[in-house]
Amino acid sequence: MRRAERRPSIVGERWPMFWAGCAAISAGVALHLPMFAMAHQMGNHLAGMPMDGWMYAGMALILVGVPAAIFGALPKHRVRHGADAGTMFEAPDATPFGGWHGAVLFVLTLGLIIDTMKPATLGFVLPGMRHEYGIPAASAALLPFVALLGTTVGSFVWGWLADIYGRRVSILLSTILFVSTSICGAMPSFGWNLLMCFLMGCSAGGMLPVVYTLLAEVMPPRHRSWVLVLVGGTGLVGGYLAASGAAHLFEPEFGWRSLWLQGFPTGLLLLALARWIPESPRFLLEQGREAELAQMARRFGIVRREPVLQRPNAAPAAQHHGQLTAALVITALSWSFVTFGLLLWLPSDLQERGYSAGLASGVIASSALIALPTIMLAALLYSRWSSKWTLIGTILLTLFGLAGALLPPVMLASPPLLIAVIAMLVVGSNGMIAVLLPYAAENYALGVRGRATGLIAASSKFGGVAVQGFALIGLIPTLGGAALALLLPMAASAGLVGIVGRETRGRSLRDLEATA
Repeated sequence: MRRAERRPSIVGERWPMFWAGCAAISAGVALHLPMFAMAHQMGNHLAGMPMDGWMYAGMALILVGVPAAIFGALPKHRVRHGADAGTMFEAPDATPFGGWHGAVLFVLTLGLIIDTMKPATLGFVLPGMRHEYGIPAASAALLPFVALLGTTVGSFVWGWLADIYGRRVSILLSTILFVSTSICGAMPSFGWNLLMCFLMGCSAGGMLPVVYTLLAEVMPPRHRSWVLVLVGGTGLVGGYLAASGAAHLFEPEFGWRSLWLQGFPTGLLLLALARWIPESPRFLLEQGREAELAQMARRFGIVRREPVLQRPNAAPAAQHHGQLTAALVITALSWSFVTFGLLLWLPSDLQERGYSAGLASGVIASSALIALPTIMLAALLYSRWSSKWTLIGTILLTLFGLAGALLPPVMLASPPLLIAVIAMLVVGSNGMIAVLLPYAAENYALGVRGRATGLIAASSKFGGVAVQGFALIGLIPTLGGAALALLLPMAASAGLVGIVGRETRGRSLRDLEATA
């Protein structure tokens, strides 16, 4: 039997070290649970209590387990994209959507739901955390600030790792970091929570761009578009719904700390399902894992296809990628400032305008109700009509909402008009994020797809970091002020995507790379 066929199919060549590291991390997190159980008997409060010996032992195991798992997951030899870098592995367009495609769809959607739960939990833990630690609102605002900073850093770092070591490795490493940071639920001080929240953000930020990248490479072209939009959108909305459901079920009885600790069992569940997460075929080829490549060909219908020569009249790839990246980064930044700088503070702004707290909180509820149908509609338009123009359409709808927010206050005092403006902002922004990252994943070559998608994902978080930073110094945006500031960049993003964007619907990645 050839050496390539003896290699394990779960992680790298040192897979026993990976699972040993995972076991050490799991044991380390478990050793934090006795102190959490003790806190439950004292009103779920741990603030100011000294850490016991079990917690120190658990931290030591985690500090040993994380590098061991990383060492075990990474390939023994780093393989660079070589002379056959243009070789493509892709299922023919006629390939049916089979059981293995469905399994990958389920596992990666579940992964996104689990991953989104943690940052989505921030809003639910802040009130209890403020009360237990006795900290002012300004200090508590540091928590979402460091969490969003972590997601911004993590989006690019994990995308970079995915381009160098493989998509699957990046997902697994993101998951073990996710499991290890669940110990913040047992931290007795606010400072430790800040550190763990930053690391949690790093792990959560990495899952989204890598999932999009992997799905783009294993799905048949005619199914790729709707899969990318639906999986990403469902994962995000599902994560927020799961976080709110967990808060409703567990927080009244076990306190805010239980919402952090739920990352332990859910992360282990994702690791248990790792065998259904494939590696990108190209990385299997470069690492000499021929048996796994043949197995993947049988399961997913992929075939080896030689690269298409770039057409003489096509723009140079580097020039096009630079222009497209600039357009998508501006789009992502515009979306992030709308979401974190306008919609996040909208309920407070409405109450200052004299609207009731019920109407203000209803805005959040309507956002959740509108989000899922918006994503379904975006997936339909993206896959059946046009990927490029669906993205532009969502940008324009958001732009109309921003323009509506600039109407005179006397006009916006009318509830139907105000709700119509808010609806355009909510539907447009939900649609934008549902199609932006899938569109990015389809537009870049294999060697840079992960980091390019990660950069755009990081840009979609940066607005949150900036807005939270402004909030820390008391600069809270108003509806009109934020709309005025965002009108020009939003309009610019629509124009730039219209000029340098291209249609990806139903086209093979092989063809897209050749015409970049």
